[in-house]
Amino acid sequence: MSSTDTTALPGAQQPVNSRGRVIVASLIGTTVEFYDFYVYATAAVLVFPKLFFPSANETTQLLSSFAVFGVAFIARPLGSIVFGHFGDKFGRKGTLVASLLTMGIATFLIGCLPTALVPGWEFWAPALLVVLRFAQGLALGGEWSGAALLATENAPANKRAIYGTFPQLGAPIGFIIANVIFLVASYTLTPEAFAAWGWRVPFLLSAVMVILGLYVRLKLIETPAFTKVVESNEVAKLPLGRVFRTSWRQLILGTFIMLATYVLFYLMTTFTLTYGTKPTLEGAKAAAEKAGKPMSEAAAAAFVPGLGYSRNDFLWMLIAGVVFFGIFTLVSGPLAEKYGRRKMLIAVTAGIFVFGLLFVPLFSGGFVGTMGLLILGFSLMGLTFGPMGALLPELFPTNVRYTGSAISYNFSSILGAAVAPFIAVALWEQAKGSPFLVGVYLTAMAVLTLIALFLTRETRDVDYENNVA
Repeated sequence: MSSTDTTALPGAQQPVNSRGRVIVASLIGTTVEFYDFYVYATAAVLVFPKLFFPSANETTQLLSSFAVFGVAFIARPLGSIVFGHFGDKFGRKGTLVASLLTMGIATFLIGCLPTALVPGWEFWAPALLVVLRFAQGLALGGEWSGAALLATENAPANKRAIYGTFPQLGAPIGFIIANVIFLVASYTLTPEAFAAWGWRVPFLLSAVMVILGLYVRLKLIETPAFTKVVESNEVAKLPLGRVFRTSWRQLILGTFIMLATYVLFYLMTTFTLTYGTKPTLEGAKAAAEKAGKPMSEAAAAAFVPGLGYSRNDFLWMLIAGVVFFGIFTLVSGPLAEKYGRRKMLIAVTAGIFVFGLLFVPLFSGGFVGTMGLLILGFSLMGLTFGPMGALLPELFPTNVRYTGSAISYNFSSILGAAVAPFIAVALWEQAKGSPFLVGVYLTAMAVLTLIALFLTRETRDVDYENNVA
């Protein structure tokens, strides 16, 4: 884990970051990012509505909780501009330390917040929750691109795509850690204990990962690419203005190249959990009958059915699928090096196009079909998400690379991640419980990504250190 300790003399080998330090430093932030997403998303459904918005009715409580959840998506583009500016102007190392520290403090403090049930905190508890969620979004807006640049700008020749998969692994790892913690809590704590104090534990535990990440990142050496920018006096005074002036086409293409990836990810995690755990019509009728309130014909006709799995059972199914996400993220790096980023992603996106048309037959196949859908979808997710760690940064010159890749990544999150769950649920309801239109939506997003890929040049052989805007 130590870096080479050499003296900067003429002809001497310059200090470099070790492979182990690059892996841990680039992986830890994105792991915390996705861990935080699932911890907050779960808490936003299970406990935050009643703990932070107790005076509202049940529907308003849930909507208020999700509105706070969405604050991070508003903050992320702003974070990409702020941290992108500092990353291109002052360096990757310091910016990555700042983004992780901001994220870690905000997440930890959420776990320490008094709730609105505490006298005197009726206003301040939800207000501070919004502020801390906004701070998380700011930090996350700069975290991914900084981690991707740390990995790829330290990569040996012909291994940028392989090194670029390091930060991408944070998505499956963060998902698994967060959901295992909540599953353990569901098996060991009563609902009352979880609402009283158990929900705080996942937020407080994130401090462990943040401390480890800070320790590793503080020992980093600045990347060779940024060092060359400084030595050649090519640091952009205003990276945002320069990237829009010189690389506006890449900004647009990068945003749409990520679109299908984001939609697939949030359909595979958010929508499948909703659809998988919604009762079947028969199950809903039986539950209503047992409660002494038989379902009317009108209610049955309006009911939007799901697959009827218990939440815990479906979470285990998702975790099994996410293992394939991690495996194929690693597989994608060597493939992107061998065949090129563009050619590989065109093939994978074509696979996503077809996959969207298979929602109905796979979901209709019982447990085997549903597991097949999860495994196939998460495998495609790994293959499309893995190369993005190299491709998006490669689209931009070195002195605006942090800003450009951050803006593309985070604006795509608005078009894909922020709206995908709402669109999917609306289409599911429109189709009276069938996932057909949801699959068509994914297929349509794949078409937009394919168009962007066809308009993009191959980036595998770009000069990654000496090109400036």
